[in-house]
Amino acid sequence: MQRRDFLKSMTLAGSAALVLPLGTESWAATGDASARKLIVVMLRGAIDGLNVVAPYADPAYAALRPGIALAAPGADAGVIDLDGYFGLHPALADLLPLWQARDLAFVHACGSPDPTRSHFDAQDYMESGTPGRKSTPDGWLNRLLAVLPGTSTPTRALSVGPVLPRILAGRVASTNLASGGATTRADLLDQPALGNAFEQMYRGDPKLARTYQDARSAHREVMAAADMQESAASAGAPLPNGFPADAARLAALMRRDPNIQMAFFALGGWDTHANQGAGRGQLANRLAPLGRGLALLRDGLGPMFADTTIVVMSEFGRTAAQNGNGGTDHGHGNVMWVLGGQVAGGKVHGNWPGLEHAQLHDGRDLAVTTDFRTVLRQISRQHLRLDAGQLDAVFPGMPVTSASWNLMRT
Repeated sequence: MQRRDFLKSMTLAGSAALVLPLGTESWAATGDASARKLIVVMLRGAIDGLNVVAPYADPAYAALRPGIALAAPGADAGVIDLDGYFGLHPALADLLPLWQARDLAFVHACGSPDPTRSHFDAQDYMESGTPGRKSTPDGWLNRLLAVLPGTSTPTRALSVGPVLPRILAGRVASTNLASGGATTRADLLDQPALGNAFEQMYRGDPKLARTYQDARSAHREVMAAADMQESAASAGAPLPNGFPADAARLAALMRRDPNIQMAFFALGGWDTHANQGAGRGQLANRLAPLGRGLALLRDGLGPMFADTTIVVMSEFGRTAAQNGNGGTDHGHGNVMWVLGGQVAGGKVHGNWPGLEHAQLHDGRDLAVTTDFRTVLRQISRQHLRLDAGQLDAVFPGMPVTSASWNLMRT
């Protein structure tokens, strides 16, 4: 491996300077845009939004899904009523307090204007923020970092997972945080002899030496912060596995390091072509830890939640009608979830087209009436306080249309 390739891999999988006020747990809500947080959760595989926020009062809903439609509110494993028309999947009951507190909203019939049914292409477009254009070199979250006020450090944005995601690719450095207990494991370069050897290797090149030192510094300090949380957690019940544990861990890191402003998760397993289930079953089993993790993230952030917005999105939705295998196939329109202290919650936003055959996209899918970038642009403008020029830099080439609804309170 060439040393430049090695350093690139260190930057992608490693980290940079992380300054942690480890004794500080307090947070005061602020109007300062540089202190406001954004967390993005990408559900890879195309989640079935019609069973996440189900239009149970639409007569076509149950007719299209005789085996997987959610039962009415009050029935066994029935939907949790939201507004008399839409209902929340019962496996997401952990999110009901956020809805009731008006800290959770949904935007239905939302998605990409590009009609692709390819997971790879659709995810790429949603992460690049340029639907239909494969040549975009960077991700919209990286471009967002580039225009935000304040000094960017590689730990201003964290990605929880094994590799740098497309959404964070670009000229602004970011940091990967290993999922689960891998965060606190020492790597080979933590061995003094090997670490010193690499320091000698890069000493003759100031630019590479700085990159290497930044990566090692962040790695050590992320480990220190994670170790502190592990020690605190051992005094009580252990955190559950998977996303709930990672979400709680991220919340603790964000409380302890005010420099962390952005975070990204990618969660898989939503491609439910067969045996999807209704109120119980495969989809329900995957939704439960997702809802629990989001609730833990909210609780773990504490007062910081007032200045945080969390977005949950997926590359496209699924067919309005179930297939012959008790599942759903690749579709079009979907539902985006938005949580946070500045969210105009307790509402299902968007322009609902209905599920009658004439209203379906290609006669089979929920139509897209809201471009997913409209949601992200509202958040960027109202929550992060970007101006028109900055918004155009983050979402280049986007047709700007005004929505009849307002997703954010401020």
